[in-house]
Amino acid sequence: MDFMSLNSLEIGVPAKGLVHSVETCGTVDGPGIRYIVFLSGCSLRCKYCHNPDTSFVRRGKEMTAEEVLADIERYAGFLKGSGGGVTLSGGDPLFQIEFSRAILDGCKKLGLHTALDTSGALGADADDAYLSLVDLVLLDIKAGVPATYRATTGGDLDPTLEFSQRLAKLNKKVWLRYVLVPALTDSEENVKRVAEFASALGNIERVDVLPFHKIGAYKWKELGLKDPLAGTPEPTSEAVAHAKAIFSAAGFSCVK
Repeated sequence: MDFMSLNSLEIGVPAKGLVHSVETCGTVDGPGIRYIVFLSGCSLRCKYCHNPDTSFVRRGKEMTAEEVLADIERYAGFLKGSGGGVTLSGGDPLFQIEFSRAILDGCKKLGLHTALDTSGALGADADDAYLSLVDLVLLDIKAGVPATYRATTGGDLDPTLEFSQRLAKLNKKVWLRYVLVPALTDSEENVKRVAEFASALGNIERVDVLPFHKIGAYKWKELGLKDPLAGTPEPTSEAVAHAKAIFSAAGFSCVK
C-alpha cells in the first residue's frame, strides 16, 4: 500500500466532535467509493432537509478525530483502489470547523481524496489552510433569489455566494447541487439565477439537479417536528427536465 499508516501520523489536534453516522460504501457523494462521515450540526433549517436529525449538534456520538481516522484507515486501501476517498457531510461539516479540519488533515496524511459537502453558509469560517485540505466541494446552492433562499433555509444567500467566489479564486473543484422543490425552488427565475451565477465562476465541474423527495419525511415525525413540506409533491419529470435545460443553456451538462 502506498498510503501512510495511521500509527506513523502525527494528527496534532486532539479534536473532539459529534458524529451522527457514517457510510462506508457511498457512491454519490464524490468520485469512486466514499467513506462518508455525517457530522451533527447545521446553521440552516432547510424545509426540504432529509436529515433533520443532523441539524442539531446535540444529536450524535462524541468521538475524537483519532477515533474517526482509525476507522477510516481500515478502508483506506479499498477507497484508494476505487478512485474514491472520504466525504464529510452532515448537517454541515463547517459547523464543527476544528473537528472537521482535524479529520481532513488526517485523511490527507493517509493519502486519501477528500470532499466537503456543504451549503457554504459558514464558508467564512473555513480559512485557506482548511480549504487546502479539501480536493472537492459538493456545494448546495439552495436558491438564487434571496427571498426564496430565506424562505427555504431561514438564512441569507450572500455567505454562500461569497464562499462560491472564494472557491473559484482558489480554483477549487466544485460539484454544484440544486434541489428542485415544487412551489419553492422551481421557478424559472430562481433556477436561472443559480445557473448564471455558477457559469461565471469557472470551477464547476458538474451540476446535479436533485428532485425533492420524501425519503427522510419519517424523521421529522420521529423528532416530534412538523414537516414543513408534508403536502408538497415530488417534481414532475418535465419540471426536472426544464431545470436541467436552464443549466444546459448556461453551459453545463447535468449529470443527474
